[in-house]
Amino acid sequence: MNLNEYIELINKKLDEFMPENDFPQDIFKSMKYTVTLPGKRLRPIMCMESCRIFGGNIEDAIPTACAIEMLHAQTLIHDDLPCMDNDDFRRGKPTNHKVFGEANAVLAGDALISFAPQIILKHSKNLGTEKLVKIMEEYMQYAGAYGVIGGQVADIEAEKNWKNNIFGLQPEELLEFIHTHKTADLFRLPLRAGAIIAGASDKEIEKISELAQKLGVAFQISDDILDVISTFEEMGKTIGKDSNADKLTYVTLYGLDTSKCKLACLLDECCDIIKSFNIKSESLLEIISGIKKRVGINDSLTR
Repeated sequence: MNLNEYIELINKKLDEFMPENDFPQDIFKSMKYTVTLPGKRLRPIMCMESCRIFGGNIEDAIPTACAIEMLHAQTLIHDDLPCMDNDDFRRGKPTNHKVFGEANAVLAGDALISFAPQIILKHSKNLGTEKLVKIMEEYMQYAGAYGVIGGQVADIEAEKNWKNNIFGLQPEELLEFIHTHKTADLFRLPLRAGAIIAGASDKEIEKISELAQKLGVAFQISDDILDVISTFEEMGKTIGKDSNADKLTYVTLYGLDTSKCKLACLLDECCDIIKSFNIKSESLLEIISGIKKRVGINDSLTR
C-alpha cells in the first residue's frame, strides 16, 4: 500500500471507531474532532507498515494503529491548551479548546488516553493474550510519565530556563531527552507495536526501535526548522512561537544550517537501517522523502 491508500483506510477506521452521538455528546464530539482532523497519519502508517515488514497481516494492526493516532491526538489537544503552548490553530482548524472550551478539551484528552487501549483490546482479540499484554505494556510506557508526558514536562520546564543548567543537564543532554520522549517515543510505539503484532523477534524489535528513535528525532528537528522558515498556510498552526518563547530547540541551540545538516544525516541513517532489513518499504522511504522536501534538504546536504 502507498501512503494515500494507508491514509484512506486509517481515516475510514478512525471514523468508525470514534463515537459521536453517545451520551454525553460533548465529550465524544470533542474527542472525535481532533482525532479526525486531516493529517499525515504517520504514526498509524508506521504501525501497519512495521507489521507488514515483519510478515504480519496489516488488518491485524489496524486497531492498534488507530489507537496510537488517538493517543497522538490527545497530546495535541493538551499541547495546544493555554497552560501549555497556547495555540489557537491545529492543522489549519481552530484548536479543540477553542471549539469546545478548555474544560472539555482537558477531559477529551484524558478520555482518549483510556479510550485508545479499549479499542485495541476490543478489536484485537485474535492476537491472543501474550501479544495484547506486550502491546499494552508498550502503550502504557510511551503514553505516560516515562514517555511522552515526561518529555512534555521537561519541555515546559526548560522554557526560558535551559541556559541556566538548573536541571543538572547540559543543554545538549536536555534537548536529547525532550526530543526522545516528547516526539520519538510516539514513533517507537507504533513501529514496535507493529513488529510485536507480526511476531517479530526481540532482535528485530530492537532494530526497528533504533529506526524509530532516529526518525522521531529527525521529525522533531524538521518541526523546529519549520517553525522558523515555514508559514501558517503550510503548517496550519502559529509559526515562530518557539523563538518567541525562548524554547530549547535544535535551531536555538545549533542554528539553522547545522540543524539542517544534522537532519540530513539522521535521515540518511534511517535509510541505511531500512535497507538493512532487506525488505522494500516504499512507505517509510516516502515519509523520509517528505520530511526532506518540506524542509528543503537537497542532495548537497546528503551523501
